[in-house]
Amino acid sequence: MKNEYKHAFVICAYQESKYLERCICSLVHQTVKSPVVVCTSTPCDFISRIVDKYGLQLYVRDGKSDIQDDWNFAAGQIDAEWITVAHQDDVYNKHYVECLLQAITSGEDAILAFTDYRPILHGKIGMDRNCRIRRLLRMPLKSRKLAGKRWVRKMCLSLGNCICCPSVAYHKTLIDGPVFTSKLKYSLDWDTFLKFASGEHRFLYIDKPLTYYRIHKEATTMEFINNEARKKEDVIMFRKFWPELVVKWIMKFYVYAYRTYTD
Repeated sequence: MKNEYKHAFVICAYQESKYLERCICSLVHQTVKSPVVVCTSTPCDFISRIVDKYGLQLYVRDGKSDIQDDWNFAAGQIDAEWITVAHQDDVYNKHYVECLLQAITSGEDAILAFTDYRPILHGKIGMDRNCRIRRLLRMPLKSRKLAGKRWVRKMCLSLGNCICCPSVAYHKTLIDGPVFTSKLKYSLDWDTFLKFASGEHRFLYIDKPLTYYRIHKEATTMEFINNEARKKEDVIMFRKFWPELVVKWIMKFYVYAYRTYTD
């Protein structure tokens, strides 16, 4: 059965985020249009007003907010071959869909496609140290031949999560069951990428900065840093690649990445 859409955006909205409308604007003003739906587990008048303003469909999930459950719920609300789970804080370049569709036309065997990104810090799009390191780690995936090799995909993830989660489009028709199946709460995106890297399908890397990832004090990442849940889950992920002594050595340096949010 053919999917209704080639690609769609699903936005997970939470409470009263001052960045939600900017995110929606960047999606509805793409040079090539994809349908956009909004999903939430924290329904409120604020979200409803913005969704109505742009004539979008709002879906409400019953139950306690949970990142994985919310993302899987959102992924199931529209019949599309490819979906991008957009984060309400972030912004997309107007050519995101255009470039994505061009890439996946020749990459139907890819399980996911993702773009380069730039951080938004203090309201300005820039390029920080973490961004440069992550870009270096994923360089082998620029080669479609190398991106088709399981060991290369896993190697690129072995020194940290080098893929920017909101930039990723998932090929739903190649995924058997829910997209997200991790037991982790913060590193579930990294764990999900490893799951797909360990499979038979390749990754598709669009080496253009088409996603802008917002760094701010109210971000969910900040909460996980403060309660040290991020550190604990990063250790769990590194143990999937390395022996304990190597994990301890890596973490001595990896924790410096948290300063992006705390400085």
